[in-house]
Amino acid sequence: MRRLIMCVALALAATATASATTVDELVQKNIEARGGEDALRAIQSVTLHGRMNFSGGDFSVDLGFVNMTERGLKQRTEATLQGLTQVSAFDGKEGWTISPFQGRRDPERLSAEDTKGMQVEADIDGPLLDWREKGHQVEYLGTEDVDGTEAHKLKLTLSNGDIQYRYLDPDYFLEIRITTQMKRRGIETEMETELGNYEQVNGVYLPFAVESGPKGGPRGQKILVERAEVNTDIDDALFAFPTQP
Repeated sequence: MRRLIMCVALALAATATASATTVDELVQKNIEARGGEDALRAIQSVTLHGRMNFSGGDFSVDLGFVNMTERGLKQRTEATLQGLTQVSAFDGKEGWTISPFQGRRDPERLSAEDTKGMQVEADIDGPLLDWREKGHQVEYLGTEDVDGTEAHKLKLTLSNGDIQYRYLDPDYFLEIRITTQMKRRGIETEMETELGNYEQVNGVYLPFAVESGPKGGPRGQKILVERAEVNTDIDDALFAFPTQP
């Protein structure tokens, strides 16, 4: 019996070691596929210009889109239609928004719960680079079919409590799908994001086509990036809560 227990313990230890090695290898391959650690760390800011489309049922709305991300967990997203601009921003500590399409033209601060997702999106390196230091947990769950592709599946438990399942292309090791499980105001939701049309900008590959929607439902939000700028000067005031109307 003692010998059997010892064999089982050794087998479990070997499995755990192999799993940890597989996670590290996959994360490293993803980082290398995106351009490598040095190229990622060299990026101080990214500005994306393009179009954003919202659709559902019988309606479809096309808006101008600008997303600015700066090292230090700073991000600002603008969506413009007919002279009105929706703004969502995070300055590294707090988030705020302007929602003219909902009749609110003055800036409003967001709760800490509402900014949980913004902090993850504002990480210019992405959560996989230095994931241990950031307080995240990563597990390898084998492969899973993603529209005919046997993608590698990583479970990422974020430091904020949200869970992401990141699916890596088996040949290029870039993300092709991200499923996010989150809880806001006591309501649990699950969103899926499809990523594609990767293009190299300043040595780093970025997805130029992003589609999102509830898991199992239509992809009601589509972003098509037309131009990307890296390491341009961005006024920090754009991320901070406006002090003037």
